[in-house]
Amino acid sequence: MKILVCITHVPDTTSRIAFTDGDTKFDTNGVQYIIGPYEDYAIARAIELKESHGAAVTVVNVGGAETEPTIRKALAIGADDAIRINADPEDSFFVATQIANVAKDGDYDLILMGRESIDFNGGVVHGMVGELLGIPSVSPVMKLDIDGNVSKIAREIEGGKEFIELKMPFVAGCQEPIAEWKIPNMRGIMTARSKPLNVVDPVDSEHPDKLVKFELPPPKGTIKMIDPGQMDELVSLLKNEAKVL
Repeated sequence: MKILVCITHVPDTTSRIAFTDGDTKFDTNGVQYIIGPYEDYAIARAIELKESHGAAVTVVNVGGAETEPTIRKALAIGADDAIRINADPEDSFFVATQIANVAKDGDYDLILMGRESIDFNGGVVHGMVGELLGIPSVSPVMKLDIDGNVSKIAREIEGGKEFIELKMPFVAGCQEPIAEWKIPNMRGIMTARSKPLNVVDPVDSEHPDKLVKFELPPPKGTIKMIDPGQMDELVSLLKNEAKVL
């Protein structure tokens, strides 16, 4: 079994976010980058399948050289090799096109990725990859078990869960509790240095989206403290200032 795990290189959720050039570019100064949390679940499940089914696990990322420490972390967790597609991930369709091209050439049985990245939260790349490859795509996947060529999947739907049996190959957008996050140990960190990391050029792709600008959420307003006995004042403020009544 061959598994391709698609990972993102995203700002840590504790990073302070700012923009430059008239709010058209993300300011990377002082920002710590990590593997996206949903991709951490995808990698963890892939490593479990490697241990239980002897699967070969490859990770892929669309990004520049600055993403390689993040890719090496995935190798330290247990992936066998990695591919970096040397291009900026400008929009979802471009990223999906690059992943689909790599997946087509690699003849993978299973393509795992997070349900969405935590920077743009689009949640559409897995569906696009499936469409480009002509294979099913399922998301968000909470459970994934393999029995021969058949996968048993549980995914979250509005108001409950849906249980699916699906033959490989397919694309899965993963989320908790599909697996428990894995932390690289010292041996994994040392061996990751010598594992193959192949850099490939991107294929031509159209860019249907154009970034206009970023915008931060409005700052939180000031807090007014109301004496518990002043219910009339509270009601007046909720009605006339907050306008929630």
